[in-house]
Amino acid sequence: MSEVMELTKSQALIELEENYGAHNYHPLPVVLNRGEGVNVWDVEGKRYLDFLSAYSAVNQGHCHPRIVNALITQAQKLTLTSRAFYNDLLGEYEQFITNFFGYDRVLPMNTGAEGVETAMKLARKWAYEVKGVAENQAIIIFCEHNFHGRTTSIISASTDEDSRKSFGPFTPGIQVIPYNDANALKIAVQNPNVAALIVEPIQGEAGVVVPDFGYLKACFDFCQEANVLFVADEIQTGLCRTGKMLCCDHEGFRPDMLILGKALSGGTLPVSCVLADDEVMLTIKPGQHGSTYGGNPLACAVAIEALKVLKDEGMAENSEKLGELFRAEIGKITSPLFKLVRGKGLFNAIVIDEQPGKTAWDICLLMAEKGLLAKPTHGNIIRFAPPLCINEEQVLQATSIIRSALEEI
Repeated sequence: MSEVMELTKSQALIELEENYGAHNYHPLPVVLNRGEGVNVWDVEGKRYLDFLSAYSAVNQGHCHPRIVNALITQAQKLTLTSRAFYNDLLGEYEQFITNFFGYDRVLPMNTGAEGVETAMKLARKWAYEVKGVAENQAIIIFCEHNFHGRTTSIISASTDEDSRKSFGPFTPGIQVIPYNDANALKIAVQNPNVAALIVEPIQGEAGVVVPDFGYLKACFDFCQEANVLFVADEIQTGLCRTGKMLCCDHEGFRPDMLILGKALSGGTLPVSCVLADDEVMLTIKPGQHGSTYGGNPLACAVAIEALKVLKDEGMAENSEKLGELFRAEIGKITSPLFKLVRGKGLFNAIVIDEQPGKTAWDICLLMAEKGLLAKPTHGNIIRFAPPLCINEEQVLQATSIIRSALEEI
């Protein structure tokens, strides 16, 4: 009887969202109420391995005690001042994060989409005031199948019909080229009006699409030759997710602009930023861009601690090592539904050869029953991105569940 009541409670919570929330998501039917490290629990008390990490926002693990302590300590003193005044943490945070990543300046925002919008504005401002592009003629290049957020200007660069349909008219000054095709960029940047390339080092929402090694550095070099800004959207791929602090580190270069978000707060509150040098950042003057919450003391305290945790706990190294283990174990799967596994570090995906009643969604439902949470993307692809505090035993447990689900279905 108690089990029925608990199930009813879970369903009631799902129905609350269905009845009162916008229908802009299609979640798995699991209602979570607690998390710790790699594990989350639902309202019935069932434990799961979280292999989504809130789309890489929880790289440090759920409710990391150091990050939570930084949040609580600062929340008891001061949470928000707006930028109408100085606060005692923003300068400290700005100095910390610019030194951490090797840039002159940072512009703090809240969400990843805000970070991308900020980068777009900075790129245009730089193009007009430094490069000398005629007013309103600047072009920003994006890649096909990108995902940078869902604001109007960002979806203007999208090739995903769900993101675009019935949301036009779209923002002009955007050009879309193929991904993983450096020659396409080489041709595109010959246009003197091009201000920037904004690119994901690995396309996450597209299904963890990893470009050929050398592609990113070739694109960076072409941008440098043409006086075009290379802007890396490392909101998902950054902060140790791919086995390095930044995904661009695998190819040994520093982007002209760097966009960070998600795990910048360890999953506690929205924190994002754009990092760049003086030539770019100082084109923005007072009153031209900002955010009430951007750079708030709570976010600053949390972000400093979140970055320290990543480095102190060797999460890049753990991601590199256990990512190799994950792909090796998944590669042993013999199910006819399994086509391939791809990824870098602990940012991975498997491609499913779907059949009626044997879709990626069905597999995710079955994995949830077995205690592992993951979500399909683009139909037949399942993304796997656990918190980076995961250990070898938990990786082997997860791969066993994945194998079992594929064999059973």
